[in-house]
Formats: sequence, C-alpha cells, structure tokens
Amino acid sequence: MTATHEVTNQVPLPYGHDTAADPALIAALHRAGAGWAEDELHELGRLAGSEQAAEWGRLANENPPVLRTHDRFGHRIDEVEFHPHWHELMRTAVGHGLHAAPWQDDRPGAHSARAAKFLVWGQVEAGHTCPVSMTYAAVPALRATPSLAAELEPLLASREYDFGLREPHGKRGLIAGMSMTEKQGGSDVRTNTTTAVPHADGTYRLTGHKWFTSAPMSDLFLTLAQAPGGLSCFMVPRILPDGGRNRFHLQRLKDKLGNKSNASAEIEYDGAVGWLVGEEGRGVPTIIEMVNMTRLDCTIGAASGMRLGATRAVHHALHRRAFGRALVDQPLMRNVLADLVVESEAATTVAMRLAQTTDGALAGDGTEALVRRLGLAVSKYWVCKRGPAHAAEALECLGGNGYVEESGMPRLYREAPLVSIWEGSGNVAALDALRAMARRPETVEAFLGELDAAAGGDRRLDAAVADLRKQLADPGELEFRTRRLVESMALAFQGSLLVRHGDPAVADAFCASRLSGDHGAAFGTLPAGVDAGAIIDRARPVPA
Repeated sequence: MTATHEVTNQVPLPYGHDTAADPALIAALHRAGAGWAEDELHELGRLAGSEQAAEWGRLANENPPVLRTHDRFGHRIDEVEFHPHWHELMRTAVGHGLHAAPWQDDRPGAHSARAAKFLVWGQVEAGHTCPVSMTYAAVPALRATPSLAAELEPLLASREYDFGLREPHGKRGLIAGMSMTEKQGGSDVRTNTTTAVPHADGTYRLTGHKWFTSAPMSDLFLTLAQAPGGLSCFMVPRILPDGGRNRFHLQRLKDKLGNKSNASAEIEYDGAVGWLVGEEGRGVPTIIEMVNMTRLDCTIGAASGMRLGATRAVHHALHRRAFGRALVDQPLMRNVLADLVVESEAATTVAMRLAQTTDGALAGDGTEALVRRLGLAVSKYWVCKRGPAHAAEALECLGGNGYVEESGMPRLYREAPLVSIWEGSGNVAALDALRAMARRPETVEAFLGELDAAAGGDRRLDAAVADLRKQLADPGELEFRTRRLVESMALAFQGSLLVRHGDPAVADAFCASRLSGDHGAAFGTLPAGVDAGAIIDRARPVPA
C-alpha cells in the first residue's frame, strides 16, 4: 500500500522502566525498617515495567476465565479455566511473597516489604491480586483455631504456586478465598441464611448460597454460616481429605465492569464439609481479621493504580507535542500532572504507613494497633474513593488515545472503582470509622497523636487538625455527616505524613490544595507558587 503520510509525534511504548523507582515508596520502605527488601523490590519493578509483563496482563484480561461446570461425560467438575498468562502473573506474585509469606518471615518490616511489592506488581494487572490478597488475609483468621493454622499456614505461605484441584495437604502451596456475601444481605452478613449442621466427627455440613465469591478456583475458603450457636466462621476446602470433591458448586461467573481476569462466582453449598474457625457465634469477630487485611490491600491497590496513572500521564506528556511545545511544558498540563502526582504520593505514603502499623501491631505495639484501627478505616474510605477520579484524569491526559483499549488506560479506569466497593463500599467504610471511635475512644487519641507529630510543620495542616478536633467534639447529626468527618480525618492523616516525611514540594502542594480554605475540586487546580516541575520529576519513568 502506498504511504499517504508520515507518522510523527507518537509517544513511545511505556515499557522498559523500573516501576519500583518510586521515591515516595522507597523512602517509606526504609522508614518501616524494611530496606533489606529493596533489591528484590527493584527486581520485581523491572519485571513489572517490562513489555513481557504488560502482555501477560493484557492477554489475561482479553481472555477472561471460563466456567466448566461439567466434563464431557456429564460429571460435575466445577472448575474455572484461565489463560496461561494468568498463571504467570500468579506465579510471580506468589514467588515474590505477595501472598501469605510475611506471616512466616520474622525479619523487621516484613509486612511493609510485602506491601511495597504488592504496590509495584499490582501496576501490571489488578485482577490476580484479589486471590493473592485473600490468601494473605486468611492467616490471622485461621489462627483463631491453632490446629488449623498449624496445618495450613505453611502451605498458604509457601512461595510455590501450585494450581489445580487436589487435596490441600498434597499440594506445594495453597490459595485461599473468602465467601461471605448473600443475596439478601450484602455487607449485612448477620442476615446470612446459609446453615451449618455439626457432625459427630467435629466437622459441619453447610447448605446455602453465596452471591459473590471471588477467586472460586482457590483451594479453600473462609465462609460464614448459621451454626446452632449463631453466625460462625468455617474453613471449606474444594477437595476433601479423601480426595473427593466437596459439595461446593459454581452456579455462574459474574459479568463485571472490570477485574475481568479474575473469576467471581455465585456458589451453592449442598451439604459441603467445613471446619469451624474460632468459636460458634463468633463468626464476624473471627473473619473481621481477614477483612481488615483485605481492606489494607484495597488501600494499597488504590495507591498502585494511582501511581500507574500518574506515571503513564507523565510519560505521555514528556513525549507528545502540541501547539509547538511538549505537553509537559504547557502550564495547565503541568498543573494537572503535578496534581496527579501529589494525589499518588499521598496515597502511597499513607498505605505504606498503614502497613508499618501492621508490623508494629503484630510486634505488640499497642499505640500502632490503635492508629491502624482508625487510620485504616478512614484511609480505606478516602484513598479508594479518590481512585476513579484520578484514573479518569490520567486517562484524559492521553486525550482520545487514552480512551482506546490499546493504551491500557480504559482497563485502569474500569478497575479503579472496585477497591472502593470491595470489603465495604463508602458508607460501610465511613461507618466502620465511626464504630471504632464509639467502641474504642482510645483510637481517637492515638490517631490525633499521630497527627500531632507534625504539629508546627505547616500552618495549613495545623489549622486543618484544629478544625478536625472541633468536628470530633460536635456530637450533632454525627452519622449523617460521617463522610465529611472521615474525609477530614483522612486528609489530615495524609497531610501529616507528607509534612513529616514527604518531599517538600509535594507536601506544600498537598497542604495548599487539600487543606487550605481556598482550593479547587478538580485535578489541575493547584494554586500558583507550587513547584510543579519538581513534583512531576518524581513520576518520570526510570529506565530499567
């Protein structure tokens, strides 16, 4: 075909970079005492920034999982078939310990190191991080029954990915899932109707439905059911100790907005065998240990998506020209890019601080546990809520090209709302913060103590904290205005961390645009005087 034009002004592919070359992330890793993980983090970052890994993510999404309920002879098999590259993604995540490995790692900052790797690798593809996250989160819940934990924890923490339905004790590594939601209740799990009948051998038989079970190909699940003593938590394996299939039937896979690579299913328990985890009637307190860990991963996942969006937008603006200048040199575009980077670094910094509090709480630090309880609730609400708007603005920086699937930005945009919904949508997360403050008032003092560590560092932050104290002291219509209160708490938390530990230009821009009385609502409304160039440079992709 005869050429009709010369192709110019095209942006090079965004590959060949080290996604771990993130100054905010590396600084947070060292603050958590996990600098020993930096070499492995960069190794993972170079793979995450490669074209090969991008292809794994693309093909796993363009070829979503397929449910096989029966074999060719009509036998029920209830299996989910995945594209081979899904398994490459899982193998890499498990091999680098993004799942339950930290629970058996006694090095300082093990959970912070894992959080940093999760943030870096999640930029490749978000769907497969769901079973990875649930496997991580299953361990503290299983520890409510030490005998189960002793059997299963080493396999859940194994760095070998061993896909396939086989008896758990005969596998080299296990993946865990969670199965709580029912049609009539959603987040209100106390309305669950699935029943659990005790048997003489100490097991239970579960019968009922679950409306939303992510990663149904996992080896075992923590689930809630009504036992004689009330709502209880159970461990339900797909394959029983005798090698037979448990009566755990996959009805259909959900057709979701995003998260296409990951299977989510409706399931039926038809007398499925389960083992009690914790005590009868203590199902919610038992499984909340799992929920809190997955809420941490929601926050990390949102930060991961924001970092990807910011770096992709900056990469495009560095190489694309319009009206005689590179986009990155256009004042209004510089404002937008800098604002995206500010939001990204605020999310990364608070997510890593929460991972650090996890390490501290597990080491027996009571103050860190209190900061984690309230800090996680407000951050899960706010950081995850900011993700979709951030993804939309980053996509817009690429113009029409960003709206095309080949850019990868539509997938980022579709993924962004998930973490705001998973493990409790906005209202559930906000009310969880309110519940923590009501039931454990000491969490408020610990949280305010965390903010006060930055006192005097920035007048706008000081004013925001003073206003927050007034909001907390006002009991009027507290539930109605919970979102406003939780938003204020989250912003003050992020601001305090940036003032204490962040890049000065980023901290100044954050306080000027998020905490002062005169700021715009849209991205790209940073006030005059911020150092946009210094901020944008922090998101320039670094060659591997």
